[in-house]
Amino acid sequence: MNNDDGVLSIPLKKTDPVELYLPLRKLVASKYSESDAQKVESVLETLNKCRRDMVERRADLSLPMQRDCLIHYFKCLSMVEPLFTSISSDADPILFVWYDAFNPDHQDGVPSQLKGIQLEKAAVVFNLGAIYSQIAASCDRTTALGRHLAIEAFKVAANFFRKLGQFFANDVVSATLDLTLLFADFLHLLFSAQASELELHELLNKNDASYAFQQHRCALAFISVYELHRRAYETIRNDSAAWKHFRSFDRTWLTHLKKKVTFLYAEARQRESSILPQSERPHVCSRVDSCALDHDAECVTEILVRGICSTKTQPFEIQIRMYVDLILSEYNPFKIMKDGKLVAYPWDMPPPYPTDSAILSSSMSSSSLSDIHGSLPLKKTEPLNLYESFGNLVAYPWDMPPPYPIDLAILLSSLSSSSLSDILGFLPLKKTEPLNLYESLRSYFVLKYSESVANRVEGLLQMLHKLRNEMLRDDLSLPLRRDCLILYLKYLCMIEPVFPMNASPNPPIFVWYNAIIPHQHSSQHNIHLEKASVLFNLGSLCTRIALSCDLTTIHGLRLAMDALNDASRWLTRLRYCESRLASGTTDLSEHYINMIIRQFARLKSKFPCPQSVESSSPRYRAYSAYDPVKYELLAYDPSDVTEQFLLGYCKGYSMVQEVCERGLPWETPPCLDLLSEVSPVKIKDGNLVANATLEAPNSALENMSLQETTL
Repeated sequence: MNNDDGVLSIPLKKTDPVELYLPLRKLVASKYSESDAQKVESVLETLNKCRRDMVERRADLSLPMQRDCLIHYFKCLSMVEPLFTSISSDADPILFVWYDAFNPDHQDGVPSQLKGIQLEKAAVVFNLGAIYSQIAASCDRTTALGRHLAIEAFKVAANFFRKLGQFFANDVVSATLDLTLLFADFLHLLFSAQASELELHELLNKNDASYAFQQHRCALAFISVYELHRRAYETIRNDSAAWKHFRSFDRTWLTHLKKKVTFLYAEARQRESSILPQSERPHVCSRVDSCALDHDAECVTEILVRGICSTKTQPFEIQIRMYVDLILSEYNPFKIMKDGKLVAYPWDMPPPYPTDSAILSSSMSSSSLSDIHGSLPLKKTEPLNLYESFGNLVAYPWDMPPPYPIDLAILLSSLSSSSLSDILGFLPLKKTEPLNLYESLRSYFVLKYSESVANRVEGLLQMLHKLRNEMLRDDLSLPLRRDCLILYLKYLCMIEPVFPMNASPNPPIFVWYNAIIPHQHSSQHNIHLEKASVLFNLGSLCTRIALSCDLTTIHGLRLAMDALNDASRWLTRLRYCESRLASGTTDLSEHYINMIIRQFARLKSKFPCPQSVESSSPRYRAYSAYDPVKYELLAYDPSDVTEQFLLGYCKGYSMVQEVCERGLPWETPPCLDLLSEVSPVKIKDGNLVANATLEAPNSALENMSLQETTL
């Protein structure tokens, strides 16, 4: 029997229009005040727009744009969720009406009255899983890139239905059959099975091990894929209501599943004899990763896309650092402004967005961290110096002005814990020489492959070149430089698999200067020197942001804590992943980075608790109901509507991140973000192209001439 290579996807649930802005704004004004309503009306307007677009514009939107709209709406919905617990019985009801996704006639739509936001959230989670299943099914699975995108999308779809079953599929929400726990479990198993089957196809085409071991891996994979399909099929077959529902929706689904189970069972039984005994198995089983570098043009694009998803090259771990992004990020559509106003930019407005640079500049006060430790005095240097740790006594000419070169090893060995904490306030940025990455990389692809291959990745190369130039600008604000470095690091991860560029007669040479000893530099072809230096500068920028904050305010305290945590994570990433591979200047050494990281806990312990927190309420930890990683707000006022919205945002953000992480401790699969209309580089017809729609807002932002705050 031949295997059916087709895949299944599901339709989206449909809903009736509903007006959210006016009743919710009225509720905020009555429960809190008119001024509070003005602070959050941007979020309410965006919430209303997202829902209207879901209903009225769905047919006009691409699948990635529908996904972006749903994610944006879910975050807004999580922000307003606390309001629904405040709706009194005599208030005007907000009715959410949703229809069964598997009922094509749209009969028996079920309304949920009053506090029915759980139905709304459950339906949105269902539709997120459905839209990811449609994205996966629409990928060209005859290509390596298409299969990779489909695998990732099916995994995310499965995760959304797992969450639907865990948190929403209960007696209150299960108004329609498609929202029951049974259907959630079935769809989770189905899309997990389809992702695993595509990985199996990759495995069958890969010969990177001995014949016996390859057969062993294939046998185990067939058994695993068969088991997932069997469980999915039996989940539906053993429930008469579900079986009847699917037969009325599309009988070919059940036929497809039955044939799939039969075929996989036969293959699994046939290959069982290939399973090796435990004593003959290798200690490490390599997983399906990527095709070889010598393949065709389509595979080159696949290599670059997979580079950004590899656990070896991921820019940073999933982390709850929302407060930095809510205030300072140029790429977060939600913002907290200086007066406590919450701003939500429309989901279809491409980034970057204006930052609230006023917060950063206004937070320079006598209570900043740099004042807590005191300013770093100028160090007076002597004309005699033990140089380069060789024991040579060097005398500099009397007319040579200081400072003189110092021996970093001696400096580090003599630093006390108190003096190093002072240096943290002035952790300098590493400097680099300009470099035209575009020319060298494009020439490499032309020489190694062909002109057509170079054209397919030209968008990525252009963005790399632009971001590297941007990160050298001293006239940009700290937040803008931080976001630029984060984007640049992500795209460095994409091109890392092509290094070292042995076939290139003119590979790029990365030149970086020591941040502590400016005359010392390293010049290498090694991309790990570039990545390590970017990570160092990210740590430095986040430290500067933390040191600029006013710790007498709730905003300043939260921002400083998140910024310091960010700095610690970037430097930890540098220490574990790039430091040993960079072998560059001594400021990138593990010893030096360790000494800095150890001071962050001591530095944070000196943070004062804001007076407003002590007088109004004790410290309150706001734990997400969805994320195993706990988010601590540090200071929380339940009588403040913006605080309520912020807590809801944390929960919504955490859930979306956890669902999209693919079961690994990394951020949302970046390859799927490359399908978005608001990604700086996106995949179009199998090519990596620069997003032209971002040029206008980028130019407008540059014309704002945001100046870096003087620390």
